[in-house]
Amino acid sequence: MSQEKLAKEIVELVGGEKNVVSLVHCATRLRFVLKDDAKADKAKLEKTEGIIAVKENGGQFQVVVGNKVPEVYSAIGQISNILDDSSEKEKPSKSAKGLGGIIDVISSIFAPLLGVMAGAGILKGLLLIASNVGWLETTETTYKILFAAADSLFYFLPLLLAVTTARKFQGNMFVAMTIAGALIYPSIVTLKAEGTPTDFFGIPVILMNYSSTVIPIILAVIVMSKLEKFFNKVLHESVKNFVTPLFLLVIMVPLTLLVFGPFGVYVGNAIASGLVAAFGFSPLLAGAVMGASWQLLVIFGIHWGLIPVFINNVAVYGRDGVKPAATASIFAQTGAAFGVMLKTKNKKLKTLAGSSTLTALFGITEPAIYGVTLPLKRPFIAGVIGGAVGGAIIGQAGTQAFASGAPGLLTLPIFYGPGGEGFPGLILGICVSFVVSAALTYIMGFKDPVEEEEKSTETTKPSVRTAASSDQEVLSPIEGTIVELTEVPDPAFSSGAMGKGIAIEPAVGRVVAPFDGTITVAFKKKHALAVVSDTGAEILVHVGVDTVKLDGQHFTSHIQEGDRVKAGDLLLEFDIAAIKAAGYHTVTPIIVTNSANYEEVVPLITGQVRLQEPLLTLYGGKGQEQE
Repeated sequence: MSQEKLAKEIVELVGGEKNVVSLVHCATRLRFVLKDDAKADKAKLEKTEGIIAVKENGGQFQVVVGNKVPEVYSAIGQISNILDDSSEKEKPSKSAKGLGGIIDVISSIFAPLLGVMAGAGILKGLLLIASNVGWLETTETTYKILFAAADSLFYFLPLLLAVTTARKFQGNMFVAMTIAGALIYPSIVTLKAEGTPTDFFGIPVILMNYSSTVIPIILAVIVMSKLEKFFNKVLHESVKNFVTPLFLLVIMVPLTLLVFGPFGVYVGNAIASGLVAAFGFSPLLAGAVMGASWQLLVIFGIHWGLIPVFINNVAVYGRDGVKPAATASIFAQTGAAFGVMLKTKNKKLKTLAGSSTLTALFGITEPAIYGVTLPLKRPFIAGVIGGAVGGAIIGQAGTQAFASGAPGLLTLPIFYGPGGEGFPGLILGICVSFVVSAALTYIMGFKDPVEEEEKSTETTKPSVRTAASSDQEVLSPIEGTIVELTEVPDPAFSSGAMGKGIAIEPAVGRVVAPFDGTITVAFKKKHALAVVSDTGAEILVHVGVDTVKLDGQHFTSHIQEGDRVKAGDLLLEFDIAAIKAAGYHTVTPIIVTNSANYEEVVPLITGQVRLQEPLLTLYGGKGQEQE
């Protein structure tokens, strides 16, 4: 499936463009915030080719598509206005609260930066290796230029976080960036470096080093976005475009330096110190817990709460001893997927496990977890055990991370510090976690899908469906957009009480015959009709909801009861604009009123549908299936 087609499928199945409040992506997932999660068809998304899994965590509706996520994200931007920051978007019907709300905020803020953060982290790690082994001297201009490329993201991190936080809270990105810029402005940095006593109208200012910090600017922009909405509401249209930014800058820059900055730095340092203390108390135990639990945290989205801690540790201490143990968990699930590939006899699963192993080696574990280890259960447990063993080794070795980046083969250089201390322990830990997980998966085994297929073949004689007249194809009688029957604002149709089927939001006011047959009902109010096919399928087409109250206005009928019709014959015309102007929905249910006579009523299309396109297939009319 092409990326554009997949993008269209995803947008349609999350409830359409109007149901999307915001969208960001991380390494493998599209992270939607939806107005109404109930409008998303999770079951269909999970069955769509190209989608690995669908998860709902932390107030986000997450669609896992793997390594191609940037291309799919870009395609969504091309076919819709979802990525347009200037577009007016409705708020979600309900927001995540508590821990879920915190995770939603953190993931929305950091997810857009993960790609460039990983690239910069790799470059920084390679420079560390080059300088440690003597390939480049830190005094060389070549090193300085490359180091600027690697370190600029982290130095100016408050500016980037200002953008993503403003997007999350619908604030002015340029004002947010200006506030962030003030925190790292040269004269402010100089005041801090020189220890100059600083006050703001007599109020003492405790200056901090805000380069690479996380919490201060996030807190500042959240408050800024609230104030911005207030000022825009109370100020006159003629002045708010420049007076609101003025008020925000005058209020927020001093307030951040006085309150949010020191508070954020102290909180971040306290959390970092707590985790460092845990590893100091028992690095073996702490490493084992981190190695065992990291992928569990990823599944529930809770890992986002630790990412700011990793970044803060590097910023404050120049290194982080928590993240390396999480690397064991990555390679453990990789080993489990590899064990599945070795053991399974199912060709499709073997191919999936092999490709998932390869991507997981580079830090992208979602295909391995959601496609292989988690569904089979035992391999995932084997990965947790392997991660604990490898994490214990890494923790005991005292391995440190010296830059940010998702753990994987390419980012191993970020763990190579001065003298390479702890790096051999990392290599040993990830190798052990891989081997232990692969071996346990092979030994413990799992319910191989091949065994189920063979058992099914032995005990069940497959039925063979004939191409008899029982299988009725229904062509689309209307041109427009497919709507799930459950979304029709009339319980008589949405409940399925009238029968199975589908609905269409019409783009053209014409109804044509869906097959060769006979008109059985032509309502006097002209808003609906029923037609039966030559094989006995009964179809009701009901234009709009409650349109019977229009008493035939805006409708033109071209049929009478008893008329013979052929597929494509014009049956009815109606004025879409006039019906809507009268206050009625035009969404049109197309119901198989004798659904009970068929084994299945299967929709054949989503999104846009043209006249006479195959719309439904009715399978297995009574007495028409042979053994």
